[in-house]
Amino acid sequence: MNELTVNITKVVKAPITTVFDAWLDPKMLAQFMRPSPEMTLSPTTNEAVVDGQFEILMQVGEKTIPHSGQYLEIERPNKLVFTWISPASTDDSVVTLSFKTVEQGHTELNLSHVRFVNEERRSDHEGGWGRIIDCLIELLD
Repeated sequence: MNELTVNITKVVKAPITTVFDAWLDPKMLAQFMRPSPEMTLSPTTNEAVVDGQFEILMQVGEKTIPHSGQYLEIERPNKLVFTWISPASTDDSVVTLSFKTVEQGHTELNLSHVRFVNEERRSDHEGGWGRIIDCLIELLD
């Protein structure tokens, strides 16, 4: 098992509940789960409960890249933990999102994604998660 990790922290100009809930709403997820500029909206389904499943079909041109996982922890509005299954991840890859109000109407979002097959995949995910969070920031601003 490889313990390579991605850690990203950004501030979103939106209340903590709005930022948290965006990660569980399939219509919102479809709009910001685009780790690459050329991706279109991602068809998304989810069952937003502990042990519930989600699926995100990222579209790049004619290519569909499936991503799925299971919710391990949902502590609204402070923490969200889920497994991450994709063609570029390991079987036990986990994403943890932590949310904290830093001032009125501003939320600090910390993303930690652990376990990658190699440094190249970790680096790819770092860029992808960064763009996803930037899309979320644009959507909520």
